[in-house]
Amino acid sequence: MTKQKMVVKLSLNDAKKRTKALKTAVTIDGVVSVTLDGDKLVVIGDGADSVTLTTMLRKKLGYADLISVAEETKEEKKDDKKENKPQGENQIVYPLVYPYNYTYSYPYTY
Repeated sequence: MTKQKMVVKLSLNDAKKRTKALKTAVTIDGVVSVTLDGDKLVVIGDGADSVTLTTMLRKKLGYADLISVAEETKEEKKDDKKENKPQGENQIVYPLVYPYNYTYSYPYTY
């Protein structure tokens, strides 16, 4: 199956509702990534059902409106400058220093 990009408009007034929306969206099978864009929840999934997503969000949050469902397209950008730059030059590597474990003598016995 191809990846789908689903946009759901929510009423997110506080941080508690935001985290609840993210946790609810992640529980659906096939969800790859979930992001918040203002009051919109953008879900990218492979085989995730948009109707189940909106009904679960309505049960948990009260208001959820499915705005769009579309195929996800990735734009590939080619940067020739990045390929020509040698990586690893001018790097300073510091040696690892392990902390000394301080040990005390046995405690006084009574």
